[in-house]
Amino acid sequence: MTVILLRHGRSTANTSHMLAGRTPGVGLDEVGHVQAKNLLTRMEGLEVTEIVRSPLLRCRQTVEPLALDRGMTPTIDDRLVEVDYGQWTGRKLGELVREPLWKVVQQHASGAVFPDGEGLAEVQARAVAAIREHDRRLADTHGKDVVWIACSHGDVIKSILADALATHLDGFQRIVAEPASISVVRYTDTRPFVLRVNDTGGDLSGLAVADAPKSVPGGEVPGSGTDDTAADAGERHGSGGG
Repeated sequence: MTVILLRHGRSTANTSHMLAGRTPGVGLDEVGHVQAKNLLTRMEGLEVTEIVRSPLLRCRQTVEPLALDRGMTPTIDDRLVEVDYGQWTGRKLGELVREPLWKVVQQHASGAVFPDGEGLAEVQARAVAAIREHDRRLADTHGKDVVWIACSHGDVIKSILADALATHLDGFQRIVAEPASISVVRYTDTRPFVLRVNDTGGDLSGLAVADAPKSVPGGEVPGSGTDDTAADAGERHGSGGG
């Protein structure tokens, strides 16, 4: 199954350099609304089976144009919500960089717990569980590889990608997920394949490939056959258990 990890479009908090967290009412700015409308063009020619999103306003606004165009009703999953930054919520980033915890977040994320909030390890656990559960459900329902969208937030998406890349959470700050960016993971029976990271460009129709990439010497070639047909079958149409 193939999941498009979509970060919400640019928000009013992004431009004010504030850590919005779960602050109610933080929506997209003018650029963010344009980015949301541009999803129609970016997704043109790509069949999307389901849209799952964070409950926050900026994620709702991001997927709304595409959902209306496709006649879809997004599923809300609280496990894809933004990090609970606790006492850091609503503060300026320029202030937060002077906090001792800032270095921990940057260098030892797995040990970072926000005051009166949650830890980044907790964030990764809930987010990865959500993605893999939806992935298995769609695999069981459709019995083939389908493409679905999970719209969430920067740190949440980076934690999911770190898991898919088998990268320790302490290194997740090396991953970039800009507003309105798309990262793509194809889960199989054996492992996830990370197809794209922080894609802010155009056409995504190439994601509608029936076969997962094959791990072969020299690198993966999507859609190519191998002599090992058993391995070929094992890499195809898997659930999120990899």
